[in-house]
Amino acid sequence: MSDAELKEFLDEKYLQYNTPDFILSDPIQIPHRFQQKEDIEIAAFLTAAIAWGNRKMIIRNAENIIKIMGEKPYDFLMNNADGFKHIPHFVHRTFNREDLIFFFKSLRNIYKNHGGLENIFSKYPGDIQKSLIYFREIFFSIDYPLRTSKHISNVAKNSSAKRLNMFLMWMVRKDNSGVHFGLWKKIKPSVLHLPLDVHTGNVGRKLGLLKRKQNDWKAVAEITNTLRNFDADDPVKYDFALFGLGVFEKF
Repeated sequence: MSDAELKEFLDEKYLQYNTPDFILSDPIQIPHRFQQKEDIEIAAFLTAAIAWGNRKMIIRNAENIIKIMGEKPYDFLMNNADGFKHIPHFVHRTFNREDLIFFFKSLRNIYKNHGGLENIFSKYPGDIQKSLIYFREIFFSIDYPLRTSKHISNVAKNSSAKRLNMFLMWMVRKDNSGVHFGLWKKIKPSVLHLPLDVHTGNVGRKLGLLKRKQNDWKAVAEITNTLRNFDADDPVKYDFALFGLGVFEKF
């Protein structure tokens, strides 16, 4: 397949899967339940944080988190008087109640003392790798359980940071389909990196978009740079194509 044919194929698959129907089966449906910017950000971040494993289970457990927050994420974080001690049992694979409580505390600190999630991630608007490193430093700048550190990817140690890149894609990208939110204006879609996972990695290799065998940050940079040849302004739009081919078509 020539580059022109590959671009045409990926564009076709992007249009096929980038529709409002995509929301119905995807964890992104959780933040779509909200209208206020901060509620959308917080719901999206917490949903993305547990986005590994079975998609139905991810959606169900993200719904449980939102219920714990009384369906008002920002208000819950900022006006919780007891330090989140009343949080009930929660578990999503290796992410448990202790992790969730710390996530609540850290998000509260970010909104109270650092201007919110957009402000943190926009520290280096042209360098996503630096932004992810800086975010992790701020996220763990308050006392934290050692076990929780594994739940925020460390790109300084070559992690692919799939869930953080997915969260950024949700917040930054915007097009006519309405799947992504486009809430954040300081970061351009052109600098986003692909949320690389097993599905997108395998499809990317089959299509010749990715040569590196490990799904790490170097692989993320490689496949994203390749996709920029097809759309320099919005390379991660092809996540729809690669994910759809992998998950829905078993490509």
